Amino acid sequence: MRILFIADGRSPIALNWIGYFVGQGHEVHLASSYSAKPELNLASLHIIPVAFSQFAGTISGEEPKVRGRLIKKVLTTNMRTRFRQWFGPFTLLRAARTLQNVLKETQPDLVHALRIPFEGMLTAMANPQAPLVVSVWGNDFTLHARTTPLMTHYTRKTVRRADALITDCQRDLRLARQWGFPEERSSIVLPGAGGIQQDIFYPPEQPVSEPVVINPRGLRAYVRNDTFFKAIPLVLARRPETRFLCPAMQGEPQADKWASDLGIRDLVELLPRQNRQGMAKFFRQAMVVVSPSEHDGTPNSLLEGMACGCFPVAGDIESIRELITHGENGLLTDSGDPHDLAQAVLTALDDAELRSQAHSQNANLIKERAEYGAVMKKAEEFYYSIINI
Repeated sequence: MRILFIADGRSPIALNWIGYFVGQGHEVHLASSYSAKPELNLASLHIIPVAFSQFAGTISGEEPKVRGRLIKKVLTTNMRTRFRQWFGPFTLLRAARTLQNVLKETQPDLVHALRIPFEGMLTAMANPQAPLVVSVWGNDFTLHARTTPLMTHYTRKTVRRADALITDCQRDLRLARQWGFPEERSSIVLPGAGGIQQDIFYPPEQPVSEPVVINPRGLRAYVRNDTFFKAIPLVLARRPETRFLCPAMQGEPQADKWASDLGIRDLVELLPRQNRQGMAKFFRQAMVVVSPSEHDGTPNSLLEGMACGCFPVAGDIESIRELITHGENGLLTDSGDPHDLAQAVLTALDDAELRSQAHSQNANLIKERAEYGAVMKKAEEFYYSIINI
């Protein structure tokens, strides 16, 4: 197949998905919405900034441009998200014209936009002749879609234009129908990054004996890191030996402020961004993985932590309940309540039998529902079915 992906070319999730098709020998083109230099054997790479993405740095560690650094210093994550929701749609028309030129140049058999805002919106506006597949990420409908009139308009336009959808939870497939995705069109539910590569994400040889808690989510508008930081002193009051690992939070002003204001700056490890191998190493050091999100599908980082033997503590939302049964293979909490989160973490740290039971169940869950090779084979077959319709 000749496939054109419209995606954030910095994203490990996107690259994990795209890399499979490169490895299978397909002709893979990428139109990246962010400046990126992915280490993949791509047939072509095009950078098409949209929604002010040109001011961001690369996930691999490159610093944003001067104006981007200033924006990051002045505006919180939530404020930057709101700015993009209000003004990002105004950048779509110009970007769509650029994408139309890429479509003419590459002549793909299939186009796949790896989320709705803003890659799916951009692709829907460009209106490719080839079949359009759109991936729905866990916050596309619940966080972004209704925030502004234009976000609502372009979300609906994208869903109606899509020839096929890939979601990572059943909830988003149900919501897609409500947003106008026709019942007769093809869809499939698969883990968002294609699943877990178990040669990278696997448990340690011996169960973790030290109380270590990891929050792998970084700073995102839909993750209640304020709740997480407020819960830390409550955990330390009972378990002062507990360590907290926070990848992708080093150098983040908001994380530094929370830690300083709560007097826990020396008790929390704010770590730089990690590659997949680095994340797996930290997961294998941790006893508990925390995901205090308010909007989510099936978080890949949560699956990765579970594959490495971490006990999951996550926000009690519909999509997570498709994955975790409270009190059996994890604990679900009110993401806005630090006391509830702290109690769940303490329960997980104290109850070795519960952790052992969850580890066994989660190992089977990953094997049956989220093994990378099996999931991506289904994705490849899904692509062929769309092309042959």
